[in-house]
Amino acid sequence: MRPDDHRALRESLGAFALDQLTPAERTAVQAHLDGCPTCRAELTELAELAEPLRRVDPDRLLPTPALPPDLWDGITARIRAERRRPRPPHLRRALAATAAAAAVVIALAVGYQLGQPPDLPLEHVAVSTTTPDLQVSADLVPHTWGTEIKLTGSGFTPGTRYRVLIRGTTEGERVAGEFIGTGSAPMVCNLNSSLPRTSATGFVVLDGQGSVVLSSTF
Repeated sequence: MRPDDHRALRESLGAFALDQLTPAERTAVQAHLDGCPTCRAELTELAELAEPLRRVDPDRLLPTPALPPDLWDGITARIRAERRRPRPPHLRRALAATAAAAAVVIALAVGYQLGQPPDLPLEHVAVSTTTPDLQVSADLVPHTWGTEIKLTGSGFTPGTRYRVLIRGTTEGERVAGEFIGTGSAPMVCNLNSSLPRTSATGFVVLDGQGSVVLSSTF
C-alpha cells in the first residue's frame, strides 16, 4: 500500500469510530483494519473517545463561537516545530496515535458547544488558578457512566493544548479530555471520564509542559 493511501485510511478512523462513513468507505477501512495492527490499536483508543460524542443531542447545540484569528497559526507553528524534532520510530507512532485521539476530543471540546439539559443535576465546584489571566468556572454532572466536567472560561494561551485529569479516591488520575486554548475568547468544554462522581475528588488542568495551571478539589 502506498503511504498516501495508508495515511488517508488512518485519517478516516475517527469517522469510522463515529459511524459516519458511507457503506463503501466503511468496507474499505474495515478491510484495511483486518491487516493493519497499528491502525487497529489507534481505533481502540479512538473508540473510547467516540462514545461520549454519540450522546451529543444536535437539538441542544449552541452556535459555534468565533475562534481567535491567530489560533490556526499557533497550532500550525507548534506542528512544524514538533516535526523538526528528531524522534525514534516507535515514538513517532505513539505521537500519531495521540494526535488522532486529540482530534476527536477537540471536536468534542471546541466544535460541540452544548447547552445544559434541564433534567441533569449541576454541581458547581470552586477552582484555583496559577495566573490571574485565567477566568474559569467549573460544574460537574454525575452520569451513570461516569463524571462530566463542564469548564467555562477564558485566558488559556491560544494554540496551546491543555490536558484535563480527574482524580479519584483510590483510582488515581484518569484523563478526562484535552482542549486547545482560545486566548481571550470565551470557551465551553464538556470533558468526560468513566470515573464515578462518588469516587471523584478533584481535577487538574495541565499545560503543554505538564505544569498545573488550574485545579479543583471537591
